[in-house]
Amino acid sequence: MKARLIYNPTSGNESILKSVADILDVLEQAGYEASAFRTTPEPQSAENEARRAAQAGFKLIVAAGGDGTLNEVVNGIAPLSKRPQMAIIPGGTTNDYARALKIPRNDPVAAARVILKKQTLPMDIGRAGEHYFMNIAGGGSMSELTYEVPSEYKSILGYLAYLVKGAEMLPRIKPMNMHLEYDDGVYDGAVTLFLSGLTNSVGGFEQVAPDSELGDGKLSLLIVKDTNIAEMLVLIAKALNGGKHINDPKIIYTKTRKLVVKPNDDQRIMINLDGEYGGDAPITLTVLQRHIEMYADLDAIPDESINTETPAEKQAEEHFVNSVNSLKNKE
Repeated sequence: MKARLIYNPTSGNESILKSVADILDVLEQAGYEASAFRTTPEPQSAENEARRAAQAGFKLIVAAGGDGTLNEVVNGIAPLSKRPQMAIIPGGTTNDYARALKIPRNDPVAAARVILKKQTLPMDIGRAGEHYFMNIAGGGSMSELTYEVPSEYKSILGYLAYLVKGAEMLPRIKPMNMHLEYDDGVYDGAVTLFLSGLTNSVGGFEQVAPDSELGDGKLSLLIVKDTNIAEMLVLIAKALNGGKHINDPKIIYTKTRKLVVKPNDDQRIMINLDGEYGGDAPITLTVLQRHIEMYADLDAIPDESINTETPAEKQAEEHFVNSVNSLKNKE
């Protein structure tokens, strides 16, 4: 079996770069013939290498870097009919996906050792037009924060860089007029921010989607309506206080298999995919259920956070419910 480590040498204050030899040693211990690829400044460097390695028959691809590097690797293998297993070694600022999978976030070698536990989880992958995302798709002026934090600030200050930039941007946050279609309804109106996530972790907060289930085939959709600075600060405080924000009248919170995003005027709505620019609305977001098998520390993930129902079982259940409802309507 062959494993390919794809690593960003600048991530995590170069901690990943210093750990490459040790990570490869862990992969050898796990029974793989291991090799490494160092990403370059060229566009889609990690994405292109991930696709090449997958098509060359590698059984495991290990993505080491920030959320942007991980997103590129996912985009490299998600479109393929035959996909390798994937493991992640976080080296970014917020490392949301690592939080959800309970991967150590401050020690690249410890993150690699999760592979030795031989525990994997089939994870949902989101699709936005021709692009894919592994954790979050969002829009609104507040989501544009991630574009404005210089990479050198993120490397030096870490999550503090987002807090500093966020405080600077608060006076500039203005709602956008959007049309959002989801499974249970439609919202037309002013939106400060919308987030659609596949895990419970967003920007370092683990209560943004408090009832999120890994592998359930659904996006946890959070729509923040027209809010001023004071109201936004209250919502953030509620999110930090046990996820109580979802009950606020300024919030729409639901689960959906599909989300259509359209502007209601000429205003540009940029779509944020895992912290990176992913195109402009109009756009349709869907979920590829249990699409990529990821290494995770299953012992540390609560059972209630993992959906164990297979897509076939879910389809059968929905068919049964629809049949019952049809009989009721005939009565």
